[in-house]
Amino acid sequence: MRKNLIALIITGLALMAWQGCATPGKQQAEPEKVVNIYTHRHYDTDQQLFDAFEKQTGIKVNVVKAADDELINRMESEGPNCPADLLITVDAGRLYRAQERGLLQTVTSPSLDAQVPANLRDPQGHWYGLTRRARVIAYSKDRVKPADLSTYEALADAKWKGKVLVRSSDNLYNQSLMASILSYNGEEATLGWAKGIVANMAREPKGNDRDQVKAIAAGEGDVALVNTYYIGLLSTSKDEAERQAAAAIRIFFPNQEGRGTHVNISGAGIARFAPHPEYALQLLEFLTGKEAQSAFASANFEYPVNPAVEADSLLKSWGTFRSDTLNLSVLGKLNKDAVQIFDKAGWK
Repeated sequence: MRKNLIALIITGLALMAWQGCATPGKQQAEPEKVVNIYTHRHYDTDQQLFDAFEKQTGIKVNVVKAADDELINRMESEGPNCPADLLITVDAGRLYRAQERGLLQTVTSPSLDAQVPANLRDPQGHWYGLTRRARVIAYSKDRVKPADLSTYEALADAKWKGKVLVRSSDNLYNQSLMASILSYNGEEATLGWAKGIVANMAREPKGNDRDQVKAIAAGEGDVALVNTYYIGLLSTSKDEAERQAAAAIRIFFPNQEGRGTHVNISGAGIARFAPHPEYALQLLEFLTGKEAQSAFASANFEYPVNPAVEADSLLKSWGTFRSDTLNLSVLGKLNKDAVQIFDKAGWK
């Protein structure tokens, strides 16, 4: 009797299992469509684009913001448990740093290859540029003639003694500029240039790029190295003093007779342990497409990476320029050497 009961129970369970597997239309619930972003950027435009992507695709976008290398350090500490799908940050040197720590995976995409020029992406596909920033010479419209300017290297000439304003050597924008100069001129000449800049400084390095422009307006110096988008932000600021500072300067694109003006990027890479890499790739392709690139250009005064998209009218008013086509991965590879040159030159 007992054996018959056990056999009946086993048969019943087996039948239930079979029926469950064979029942037409019975499927497991689909996983939630979501993409998690770690981003260093802090612009309203970015969130608007994330919202547009979510509306178009049905993929929910979660955003975590933090400063500088904090996101990279967080990804490293989280390891395989890191929830990030996409890292967005500024400067190719920082993207290369994430790559070197094994935090990004390689991806291939015909769309990305078409939308991002080869020099603005990692050759192996670890990261891709989203926006471009040119590092230019801002100069006093009243005290400096454009004909007196030519190259980054020429700012080390003695005629600029006491007139050069610049950020500190721990600023990654300056480190990347130094790395680019090093890649073209070699260590000895680059060290000589750095020493020349130190000798010509109007004051010890301090402040951000906006502060350099304000210092020109205040008469503390005549020329400064700044990123273009800061000048756009100053020009359209709600603060009248900032608008006046922008009005007091003009922009010069260096090295137009040679390699071209140094450019850098904000960019993104898919995280190595991304839980949703396919959605991260979709978002990356969207952000480098025409719609998003036009939004970046019009709202943040950044140059688009997509060659099919035009720059904002304010940026156009500054004139066209020849960009350095150096692959930006070089900026990361030479970063340590650039920092050593800063130290040897006494650039604080």
